[in-house]
Amino acid sequence: MTQDPFILHRSLLFTVAYEMLGSATDAEDVVQEAWLRWSDADQPAVLDPRAYLVRTVTRLALNHMRTLSRRREEYVGEWLPEPLLTSAETGRDLELRQSVSMAMLIVLETLAPTERAVFILHDVFGMPHGEISQVIGKSVAAVRQIARRARQHVTARQSRQPVSPSEQQTVVERFLIALQTGQLQQLMEVLAPDVVLTADGGGLVPAAKAPVHGATVVANLLVRPNRQVTATPVWLNGEPAGRVDIDGVTAAVSFEVKDGRIVRIYAIANPRKLTRINEPVDLSR
Repeated sequence: MTQDPFILHRSLLFTVAYEMLGSATDAEDVVQEAWLRWSDADQPAVLDPRAYLVRTVTRLALNHMRTLSRRREEYVGEWLPEPLLTSAETGRDLELRQSVSMAMLIVLETLAPTERAVFILHDVFGMPHGEISQVIGKSVAAVRQIARRARQHVTARQSRQPVSPSEQQTVVERFLIALQTGQLQQLMEVLAPDVVLTADGGGLVPAAKAPVHGATVVANLLVRPNRQVTATPVWLNGEPAGRVDIDGVTAAVSFEVKDGRIVRIYAIANPRKLTRINEPVDLSR
């Protein structure tokens, strides 16, 4: 029997929604709503179920963004995307790894909703401009212009020196060992002098409400006497990362690495955003 196209493409639909929204919880809501739309559709008349389902998820995600915008205006402290526990296999797909990385999701947050949709559909998932025009209700010429503008915006903010998973894994593991053992000097050695730590506690757990700058300040913030620390290597969003427990507070920690040192740390401790760090999520393009 031919499997239901929705089931076949479910991981793809979740990936599209997640890249659009930066939230696994909201992405699941969108995918569930897409399932209801698909159930009510005249399925035999759909010539290309994959394209149909991607269009449906994208439109629903765009509508959902209005709610998210209002919610984030009231958010306490820094807002970071919801992390996903992934397998090392996800990291071997370079394009997928780059598109779902914490760094990319943060860049995508700086795009307008329509720009974000066009960039994701065209540059990440390879959807033709003509098909995207049907999704967002704009002309093909307008879609091309939006795509060019979005690509320039993303390129200007992306790291120009991609780091291999093996190099990042080495640096991240050095950081996690130094953090768990409380070795301040070793931690300083793995941090870039201008490292930036951004923490997201959502007002629910203690977290810096603004980015923390500089290796000395960051290291002294992380390493303190009499702390109970457990730091475990994991793969988050397709990249080597860490799960850190400090005095009973859990955080999913992602990194940007350059020239063998950590230049950015993203620590998500909001417990409402940590529902997807215990079981790997299936992502696909």
